[in-house]
Amino acid sequence: MTMAQSALDAITAVLAAHPLGGMWFSAVVRFLFPALAVLILARAIRGLLKIPHTPETWGQLSLPNGAPIPLTHWENIIGRNKTADVLLTYPSISRQHAALCRGEAGDWTLYDLGSRGGTKLNGEAVVSSAPVKMGDTITMGGVPLIFLPQTVGEREDLERRRKAERPAAIWPSFLWLTLFQVLACLQLIVAEGTEVSAALPLTFLGLTAVMWIYYAVLRATKCVGFEMETIAFFLSTLSLSITASSAPQSLPKQFIAVVLGLGLFLLLGLSLRDLSRVQKLRWFSAAAAIGLLGITLVLGSRVFGAKNWIILGPLSFQPSELAKICYIFAGSATLERLFRRRNLTLFIVLTGVCIGCLGLMSDFGTAAVFFVTFLVIAYLRSGDFATLGLICGAAVFGAGIIVKFKPYILSRFATWGHAWQNASVGAAYQQTRTMSAAASGGLVGMGAGNGWLHRVPAGDTDLVFGMLCEEWGLVIAVLAVVSIVTLAVFAVRACRVGRSSFYIIAACAAGSLLVFQTCLNVFGSVDILPLTGVTLPFVSNGGSAMMSAWGLLAFLKATDTRENASFAIRRGPGRKLTEEARRRTEPVRDDEFRREEDRHEEN
Repeated sequence: MTMAQSALDAITAVLAAHPLGGMWFSAVVRFLFPALAVLILARAIRGLLKIPHTPETWGQLSLPNGAPIPLTHWENIIGRNKTADVLLTYPSISRQHAALCRGEAGDWTLYDLGSRGGTKLNGEAVVSSAPVKMGDTITMGGVPLIFLPQTVGEREDLERRRKAERPAAIWPSFLWLTLFQVLACLQLIVAEGTEVSAALPLTFLGLTAVMWIYYAVLRATKCVGFEMETIAFFLSTLSLSITASSAPQSLPKQFIAVVLGLGLFLLLGLSLRDLSRVQKLRWFSAAAAIGLLGITLVLGSRVFGAKNWIILGPLSFQPSELAKICYIFAGSATLERLFRRRNLTLFIVLTGVCIGCLGLMSDFGTAAVFFVTFLVIAYLRSGDFATLGLICGAAVFGAGIIVKFKPYILSRFATWGHAWQNASVGAAYQQTRTMSAAASGGLVGMGAGNGWLHRVPAGDTDLVFGMLCEEWGLVIAVLAVVSIVTLAVFAVRACRVGRSSFYIIAACAAGSLLVFQTCLNVFGSVDILPLTGVTLPFVSNGGSAMMSAWGLLAFLKATDTRENASFAIRRGPGRKLTEEARRRTEPVRDDEFRREEDRHEEN
């Protein structure tokens, strides 16, 4: 550390002796940074949005006319509803008639969902559930369906198409990002001058090393598809730059938060490999979400009006950030069996407790984030707008009760839409300064470390979008927002090919949370929405928020079904197949497939 500081002092002495050189460097890199950002993100965004996703096929149902319907999920809802996984338009079939689910050992189970026409398996009525084998006949509303595996030809064709979708190599983006990090570090050194600490170059060097070590280790395990990680590392680089500019003493802590967040990302990714483990952990996750918020309610300290911080000497963190991960984990795992209504009731109770704790802490921004996440999960579980309408009505009533007993809450929103009329009062002071700073940055910014918004309270956290515009320019600020939106769009696109409803629900919930939180931060900074005090994912200065963002990314990563692109397993919910299950689920030869069909046609 001493040697690094001595070398850095020598560099800053040279810069001080030749100030014109530093000015020219800053002037040039201001225009170079947006071009590098485009090169870094173009391949990652195109990879997440443009590459088609061929659905994985785990079996098929043969209609009475012989036409096959592939089963592309581990949990398949069968019915007349347009949102059903297996759409059957026969009038005798209910909107949600039955569910055919792949089990832990690769076996299949048929569930009747309270259908009017009833469900039969080989002529026997299914009361609640029944195990299904390849070749069995499933009758729904009088319509016979034969449960069959894929043929060898179909499996080979599917494998060819999936190999053609193999993600493109992402190492060029990592190279451009490395150059971006080096230039950002140099720009900050120039801006800080003789006061710069050796922690600055060491931190950026550490981030570059961690990024390449992660890439090398996963490539050694044949993993591909690093688009999401590219976006996360790019945004984390901006976060370190913002922190170096606003709070240099917190730079090592923010770097440690990035490393811990990456570790959490890997840990969650490995945990999501086994859905049976996920189901076992759902109650622990629910208890952890309530416990984190409960401890904060009792022991928390009030900062900027909200009692959402735990302060232990020099350390401080927000348990509500980690509670977001636990909440999505518990909600998505609990609702993995879509047809168990009891689980929705339990999830509503969990949501009520969490939002109630946040309300008592006066952390209404995070409460809004939890509520929107709940709506996404509940809709994906039920698809019932009427139920969601009743829930929203109850939420509005609850908010009215809170305002009744805490009328001072409304004063926080009094400046919404009138910031310039109260430019020196409360939140309006912060918003007007943020808008002024953002406007002064123009398209390419004033240069990292050359802004002044960090002197405004929460300039590098709740108002970080303004600081991003001021120092890095509107182009990079917009690219940062587009990157986060891209993650959510990918989650929505992945729904149609998702293996399990858990992965689909968790990814959509995590993506929606990231986008909604981004909207609150960006629009709150410029007075389009009330200033709610939430961070910009991956970018804001704050260890808890950084770890939370990386953890949420694991849910999105798990839903990537491209070959070798995800931590999620390829085969199914269980890691080991019994011999009997393997025999039932492996593709049969084409001649055996024809004999099976002929036998059922004769019957």
